[in-house]
Amino acid sequence: MSHLKVTWKVYVKKSDNAMNEQRNFILAIGLSILVLLIWQYFIGNSQIDERTSGQISNEMSLQESQDLSNIPLPESDVESEDKIDLATALSTSVSDAGTSVERIRINTEKLEGSISLLGAKLDDIRLKKYRDTIDVDSKLVQLLKPYTSESPYYAHQGWVGDAKSQTKLPNDNTIWKLVSGGELSTNTPVRLEWNNNEGLIFSKEFSIDDNYLFTITQTVKNNSNSSEIIYPYSLISRKGLPEDYTNFFVLHEGYIGVLGSEGEKKADYADIAEKTESFDNITTGWLGFTDKNWATVIVPPQDMNYQGRYTSKGNGSTYQVDYLGSAQKVNAGGTTKITSYVFSGAKEVKILDQYEDEYSLEKFDLLVDWGWFYFLTKPLFYVLQWLYGILGNYGLSILGVTVLIKIVFFPLANKAYVSMSAMKKLQPEMLKIRENYKDDRAKQQQAIIALYKKDKVNPLSGCIPILIQVPVFFALYKVLLCTMEMRHQPFYGWIADLSAKDPTTLFNLFGIVPWYPPSFLVIGIWPIIMGLTMFIQMRLNPAPPDPIQQKIFAWMPVALTFLFAQFSAGLVIYWAWNNTLSSLQQYIIMKRMGVEVELWSNIKNTFKKKPKKS
Repeated sequence: MSHLKVTWKVYVKKSDNAMNEQRNFILAIGLSILVLLIWQYFIGNSQIDERTSGQISNEMSLQESQDLSNIPLPESDVESEDKIDLATALSTSVSDAGTSVERIRINTEKLEGSISLLGAKLDDIRLKKYRDTIDVDSKLVQLLKPYTSESPYYAHQGWVGDAKSQTKLPNDNTIWKLVSGGELSTNTPVRLEWNNNEGLIFSKEFSIDDNYLFTITQTVKNNSNSSEIIYPYSLISRKGLPEDYTNFFVLHEGYIGVLGSEGEKKADYADIAEKTESFDNITTGWLGFTDKNWATVIVPPQDMNYQGRYTSKGNGSTYQVDYLGSAQKVNAGGTTKITSYVFSGAKEVKILDQYEDEYSLEKFDLLVDWGWFYFLTKPLFYVLQWLYGILGNYGLSILGVTVLIKIVFFPLANKAYVSMSAMKKLQPEMLKIRENYKDDRAKQQQAIIALYKKDKVNPLSGCIPILIQVPVFFALYKVLLCTMEMRHQPFYGWIADLSAKDPTTLFNLFGIVPWYPPSFLVIGIWPIIMGLTMFIQMRLNPAPPDPIQQKIFAWMPVALTFLFAQFSAGLVIYWAWNNTLSSLQQYIIMKRMGVEVELWSNIKNTFKKKPKKS
């Protein structure tokens, strides 16, 4: 018992000592923190004040943080008295309505437009090579639209300060001064300037290449006695949806970007309206808006770290893509310079590939929506381009590429047609089997399978020619739908645009009757030709014995005629020509194998009325 008492006293004493040590430790930490706070308040702050009144250290300046929320979002509405008609922007040095702000004309072989001195915005671009419709008198395609118009669509570059900065920086309403150049052309850049009257002089130099790429060099000269920390940004803003917006699920329109390690990012306009998404710590890449045939893209300096974002304002009435670069320190008496790019023009594949190589813009060709079959779609496009260089017409190029595809897949298709011809030879025996086992479907199937094995015939081989055409079909569909080069390309006769559907229709006797039916009844001449070629190809073989299959095969060409009538004329021409070549190939193989071609009798049997069962 006494031993337990001694043990307990020792334990209590040790516990008291441990508690005292913990109490002393916590007290020491508290006192240390108090000393640090007092030191910071009375001594440290005065030292920091002395440093900031002179020169901020480079380490601290680059640690200052800034976020995308400081990049200006456009106003939801522009006051009516400040709006400008688009036609007004056509002239050189015109004034924006309600202001005395001049515009600097843009004039190159491919572009015309102007730069507004209100904010130094690139907000007026028209494409000289492209018009709204196939009519030669229709308006030029207007890509970017003035900031003061009804539907502004523009690119803008600028600077923001850190959270504590009171420095005057240029904004949307800054009036810039033209200091060199009178008209922006491929050989003549223009330079704008703005002085904040606090020691900082900002300048922007715009230059343009032979195609659609603008180079914007922003310079800040610091004539004050203290250094400044500023952040470069660039944005693209558009109000409303594109005029030719399709909202078609197989075609992406909206935000697109390839952002360094983040890779490719996309968002439809509905997605942008629903949420804002930001991407941090990015190096290299590009981002912007893509339409069906056009795009506007901002490209940061490829060696600068930046944040990217897409966002909207006014429940999706205005959409914006922007990036914010890393901190730039402008020392007293020093200068800083940032060079970025804006692409605004037609998505011509050759030009996109050129920019990708010249400026190391990763996957810049993805501005064209090549689709899932990218590995097939883009090569197919280049083959069409090559044939176009030889034949001088994209319609003929489509016919030519169909022949080349037939040659590539000839061994596989040939094997399939040989197997189909062998099956036709077995037709009498198959009819006997069905007659002998008409009341026993199981034995009927077993006997037919045994017959296939004996003669080494694959009943599914007839599907191979169709299956191998499916990826090619979708690839050609994407080429016709998405590539700029196919837009408004004519064929012979009534086809003025291979990328649009056949404009004729059976239901007004191809234009004889002065009435134009609704879209679903526009069944043109080429879709009818396609349906006839499909009907003939299917009639090379007798109808299947199953009555349900017979009806499906009989009505399939009609259903596909209505379906294909809504596709581009170029695609329908391809399919009609492909059916014709396939029919000729199958006919020759059947003749070589000694199989009787019963085309006309099969066609007659299709329309022959069957006697009613008693």
